[in-house]
Amino acid sequence: MSAEKLLIEHWLSFFNVVLAGYFIAGNGVYTILMATSLISVWVHNRRLCYQGLRELKESLATPPVTIIMPLWNEQESAVASVRSALAADYPGLQVIVINDGSTDHTLERLIDGLSLVRADFIYRPQLNTRPIEGFYVSSEVTNLIVVDKQHGGKPDALNTGINLCRTPYFCTLDADCVLEPDALLRLMRPVVSAPINTVASGGIVRVLNGCEVKNGRVVKVELPRTSLERFQVVEYLRGFLFGRTGWDLLGGTLIVSGAFALFHRQTVASAGGFNSDTVTEDMELIVRLRRWARHQKRRIRMSFTSDPVCWTECPTSLRMLGRQRRRWQLGLCQTLARNLSMLFNPAYGAAGMVSFPFHLFIVGLGAVVEFLGYLSLPLLFWFHVALARLYAAFILLGLAYAMFLSVGSVLLEEITHRRYPHLRDLQGLLLYALLENFGYRQAELWFRVQGVARFFAGFRQWEKVTHYGAEEPAAT
Repeated sequence: MSAEKLLIEHWLSFFNVVLAGYFIAGNGVYTILMATSLISVWVHNRRLCYQGLRELKESLATPPVTIIMPLWNEQESAVASVRSALAADYPGLQVIVINDGSTDHTLERLIDGLSLVRADFIYRPQLNTRPIEGFYVSSEVTNLIVVDKQHGGKPDALNTGINLCRTPYFCTLDADCVLEPDALLRLMRPVVSAPINTVASGGIVRVLNGCEVKNGRVVKVELPRTSLERFQVVEYLRGFLFGRTGWDLLGGTLIVSGAFALFHRQTVASAGGFNSDTVTEDMELIVRLRRWARHQKRRIRMSFTSDPVCWTECPTSLRMLGRQRRRWQLGLCQTLARNLSMLFNPAYGAAGMVSFPFHLFIVGLGAVVEFLGYLSLPLLFWFHVALARLYAAFILLGLAYAMFLSVGSVLLEEITHRRYPHLRDLQGLLLYALLENFGYRQAELWFRVQGVARFFAGFRQWEKVTHYGAEEPAAT
């Protein structure tokens, strides 16, 4: 055996051990999450039988909420997005829209579409933000404030909204999201029923593409037409129904989707608001709130609701998908690197002992391990290494288990919420749950690896994903 081949075989043998550890640890945690998710969803659905939303809506104890919606160059969807937010069925609702220095006609569209007029406000900022250019109110809608400010990024825009917010809770809402009528009530229910101060409440985000939207409401649920979008439907189901539902029951929540999430205003402001140092301000805030609570000796809770509450547009092209996934992975790495003191720290409970290591080694750095696993396979056969067939079988086993998890998430959706009404939808989702592991998974993995590489290269730029607007699906 040549020295070159011997060196390669030794390296691949070592990497095989690493890959085996990655597979066992990752899928072991996913199995636990799947089991806990089944329990959590079952318990939640049982509670729905005797805990209706009507009592919460009519109760004087239900705290008012302010929706904070940042906008940047959203001229095509701005008005429709704001109208959708205003249509939320919630008592004492306020809406604050932040035009974050848009360079297109976003502000003009808002002024014309919502009959806005300039107004004067007493503004005493608790959080530092970029300067404000003006305030606007509507002669038609009394619970709406539109703020025009210099561009500072999404975290800066959200902090501006927090400064203006006068309700105990606020809700972050992306411009490409469409709410179900009772979405806010569903997010608030675990807040008012919990014995511990719930500082963040998140819910399931579903893919809007393909659905019919009228007057800011999803009136017909359909699967998207393209394979790329359907793969993302399966991915969202798996990520929310298995991942976040399971972490919620274990008490290890580290991510609440900033596209639609509820926060306790004073807690967030006391912790310093949203941070501009990462490209995923939502995860960074959740992790920082855990550290802040420990330092302040406060007992807090993060909640996740397994109801379908929010619909959002997913990328329709590989180019936009790449932008989104690179940003998610970059932000994940940035957040974890800033909070390494939580790693295997029993003071943070399941979040420090299980969730943080999982996100660091499996979701973060594990992307590189899995990518190298695919890359090494042809080398094994090229150099006729004895481990080649065993190595290939190991990778196929990993793909088979991934298919099992995807199929399980689709079936869990079917037996619980069943948002897709037709049998052909279920059949289509099951098909794409099998197919996503052959092409889509590898493409998404490549984007994640790029995100890790950008982290180590010091890249910090936010990559904007272009959307068509909330009304676009109605025309498809």
